[in-house]
Amino acid sequence: MLPLAHPARHPCLRPAPLRRVPCPARARLPDRARARTLAGARPPSAGAAETETASTSGGGASGSVLSFLCPLLKLLGGGDPSQERNDVVEVATSSISSLARLPWGSKVATTSGENIDSATTAPTLQLYEFEACPFCRRVREAMTELDLSTEVYPCPKGSLRHREMVKKIGGKEQFPLLVDASAGVTMYESGDIVNYLFRQYGQGRNPSSGLLESTIFTGWVPTLLRAGRGMTLWNKAGVVPAEKLELFSYENNSYSRIVREALCELELPYVLQNVGEGSSKMDALLRISGSQQVPYLIDLNTGFQSGDYKKILSYLFKQYSVNT
Repeated sequence: MLPLAHPARHPCLRPAPLRRVPCPARARLPDRARARTLAGARPPSAGAAETETASTSGGGASGSVLSFLCPLLKLLGGGDPSQERNDVVEVATSSISSLARLPWGSKVATTSGENIDSATTAPTLQLYEFEACPFCRRVREAMTELDLSTEVYPCPKGSLRHREMVKKIGGKEQFPLLVDASAGVTMYESGDIVNYLFRQYGQGRNPSSGLLESTIFTGWVPTLLRAGRGMTLWNKAGVVPAEKLELFSYENNSYSRIVREALCELELPYVLQNVGEGSSKMDALLRISGSQQVPYLIDLNTGFQSGDYKKILSYLFKQYSVNT
């Protein structure tokens, strides 16, 4: 396991076994005590009477395409994700992927006056998805633009835990699946989810122009350029952390994408703190990390924290390998 990165930036995080690490003096998002109910929430049971299940057709078609692409991209991809990578290729392909999806998923779509006050609303959102899925990407882009935080339960192909949870919650294995526990809503279909999020948390506004329509044309570019990274469970994954990890990120950031891919391949649940341009959480990130750069990963299970994507990758594949 790697040593604690930048210890001076977050002095109350301490290395420990895989268990909760008390940190009373930790730098906090505004009204963090309420916001962290998000991290402690558990997926609702499939039979929750108050939960509304909404699903339409269309998920099967995308699933069929991805089922075809999975073995092909794995064959053409970079092999074992835990091994040393060609940094130039990694950053170049991720950067081109980001260019293909501009301007979506890069900044908060509302002005500061209209922006959602995450400190007071603290929506309990849970997203079941996998990084390489273009329709899951559409939902994550919307969450960045709405400045929403969410629990993410990665569901890579070969998933040991989370795909089974999706079937129990929604009745079928389809992605993305959104659970909004605060509103009692469970919903499949990325288009329906995006419209719901803007309606519920965007003051009733419509999604950003082109966000929904563009997915069918350029939403596949990151999946193809990244050769299926973030699509398939790593064969040495299986360690389950006691506490969810926490990632400061925004959807279209090139380096954050690489970290999210690893979290998906390891099937590690995490709290995603979206901090796109104009985010209300940017000052909190500065207090915690000493910088406004992303990605920034915090693991309360061990005290690890870092804003260096290469150190994060090395840490994740060492710490959460079944051989460790």
